[in-house]
Amino acid sequence: MLTLLLYVLIVGLVAAVLFLLASAVFGRAEELGPLPEGTTATVLPAEGVSGADVRALRFQQVVRGYKASEVDWALARLATRIDELQHQLAEAQAARWQTPVTPESK
Repeated sequence: MLTLLLYVLIVGLVAAVLFLLASAVFGRAEELGPLPEGTTATVLPAEGVSGADVRALRFQQVVRGYKASEVDWALARLATRIDELQHQLAEAQAARWQTPVTPESK
């Protein structure tokens, strides 16, 4: 029993030394500084938001937040609906500018 305890302690000690050695050699890598207060990395155009703009949205990760899969699902639905509405608007505008053929114009 004492031998098993000694093995566990030695393995733990070796793991701790290897961890400290790797941390000292490789460090913590480069960390980005925090964004200034009141700014965000999320970007949307001021006008003419398209489905592609919504699909390209990315939000900061925080400890307390929303479930990412639900946000992705909602954004995908919004993007699809925006694309549908823009397509309908383009069709309506095209139909509006076409001059109808009437019997008097023939």
